[in-house]
Amino acid sequence: MSEIALETRPDPLAGTDKSEQGDVRTEEMLVNMGPQHPATHGVLRIVLRTDGELVLEAVPHIGYLHRCAEKIGENLAPYQYIPYTDRMDYLAGMNNNQAFAIAIERLAGVEVPLRAQYIRVMFAELNRIASHLVAFGTYGLDMGAFTPFLYAFREREMILDLFESACGARLTYSYITIGGVTDDLPDRFLEVLDEFMDYFEPKIDEYNQLLSFNQIFVKRTADVGVISAEDAVRWALTGPVLRASGVNWDLRKSTPYEIYDRFDFDIPIGLPGGSEGVPRAVVVGDSWNRHIVKVWEMRQSCRIIRQAMEQMPEGPHIAAKTKNLKLPDDEIYIEIENPRGQLGFYVRGDGTQIPSRVKVRGPSFCNISVLNHIGSGCLLADIPAIVGSIDIVMGECDR
Repeated sequence: MSEIALETRPDPLAGTDKSEQGDVRTEEMLVNMGPQHPATHGVLRIVLRTDGELVLEAVPHIGYLHRCAEKIGENLAPYQYIPYTDRMDYLAGMNNNQAFAIAIERLAGVEVPLRAQYIRVMFAELNRIASHLVAFGTYGLDMGAFTPFLYAFREREMILDLFESACGARLTYSYITIGGVTDDLPDRFLEVLDEFMDYFEPKIDEYNQLLSFNQIFVKRTADVGVISAEDAVRWALTGPVLRASGVNWDLRKSTPYEIYDRFDFDIPIGLPGGSEGVPRAVVVGDSWNRHIVKVWEMRQSCRIIRQAMEQMPEGPHIAAKTKNLKLPDDEIYIEIENPRGQLGFYVRGDGTQIPSRVKVRGPSFCNISVLNHIGSGCLLADIPAIVGSIDIVMGECDR
């Protein structure tokens, strides 16, 4: 068998001084991440200006899901607008229903029956858990872990079964409405809910063992996308993103609405590395803290739900009479604590049944604005970790 001789080419720079070779130069490149990309959590487009693996700029572009939600609110009676609020943050429809309903009720002076308020709080906290389960599961997918997604959606399906039994819907509910709720709890609802609570609470420890304290996950998220407390306040961030930076602010405690002042619960905030249950590499305000605050919040929501079940008053009154409700010639602005942060509704009445102005303050819209500030200077692979930790819903950004 004949041998094949390999041609060897001389190195043209061999033997020369490195200083004579010239500087190695890189070229900047614009990378479009989205608007249809699995790590953008919706139709978000992020234009990345990169230098190799280094991100120099990360500019979010929104508007791909704009549906004129505010303008529609100025052409419908409030009870007709409730279904549109579901579709803003479609992972937290109950919370959106609640925010708009409270705004109209306070503007028009509608008194909500006590039983309806307890049902509202119970369902709002169940929806907070369901929303955080999606955030937990999809964040694992962003970091390359598929299994947590299956665990999270297993429990979320049980919550959706409870919602379906009460209102017939699993995603867009329109259950919390002007004056109360659309229907009373079905038979054995509280018994089934109690069984779910007993099943679900131990699962939170399982989630942490599976993902939160996984070494690879910690390395991907610890000290990544750090937002200081000062920056969080300066950028008007709210919700878990704000609290992960160490700011103890939650509207359910700070300015209680509905009956939240009757419940005993804590507000989780971001902790430094080395604290109890926190890996040493973690920094206050980083992506890991934004993840774990949502996990801790699920525990607190369970506490609120259990107290609501114990205190639930009897009676058939689940809605006030709001037929032909007219809005006074006045204005109001109300904020509640959505799973993603402070959700606000500004409503202006003019004496008719239809508002003359509706304006929405969506938490995702404000939270995503900090992306360029914390994304500049990070690595390209860190962008999904940062975006996933902020937990945005584009229906709420665009409206």
